[in-house]
Amino acid sequence: MPLLHKREGTAEELHHTVLPIERGVWLLTPTRPSIVLGSSQKEDDVDHSFCEANGIDVVRRRSGGGAVYVHPTESLWIDIVVPRGDALWNDDIGKSMWWIGDWWVSLLASVGMSSAQVHRGAFERNDWSDLVCFAGRGSGEVFPAGENTRGKLVGISQRRTRDYARFQCIAYFHWDAALHIAMLPGLHHDVARVAQLAAHVPMALRSVDMTFPAL
Repeated sequence: MPLLHKREGTAEELHHTVLPIERGVWLLTPTRPSIVLGSSQKEDDVDHSFCEANGIDVVRRRSGGGAVYVHPTESLWIDIVVPRGDALWNDDIGKSMWWIGDWWVSLLASVGMSSAQVHRGAFERNDWSDLVCFAGRGSGEVFPAGENTRGKLVGISQRRTRDYARFQCIAYFHWDAALHIAMLPGLHHDVARVAQLAAHVPMALRSVDMTFPAL
């Protein structure tokens, strides 16, 4: 069973840390709030002046997708490393994240949130999905169960090399719609819609065993 590794630093330091090429779970805690742009996202998607004035770092990650806000206490950031050839490896990029979603569902169930499900379909794009991660529905991501439920519980992106895959997961204890609108002008001050993008996870999730069994 891989150990849970813990590391603190700025979001930029954590994103650019080279993790060992071995199966591992990493709890990453940013020391400052940051808005993290996807690898191909435009710089003008974010209001740099607002972020600078409010002590929010603007950084870029190497995995794709929309912007992700990370915070020392309001978000839960987990990275998972799987080497190529590991029993958990899957060449199918979409299916490779299904087991991660199932793992999160089991974690949520352990703290009393039993109504969560994994999205196993194709990526569902909308007018905001290139702007902010939680607007789209990606393979392996976790949502409240039910046909008409709203709000993502866990967002996942991944970066692959010839040697390993690094899956980056984010969940929120608190989701601030007004702050996201201030950081990302493309959200057009639609507070009601932005508020529905995320569903909160229980604070008790911080104290559960976040390792996963060896296969």
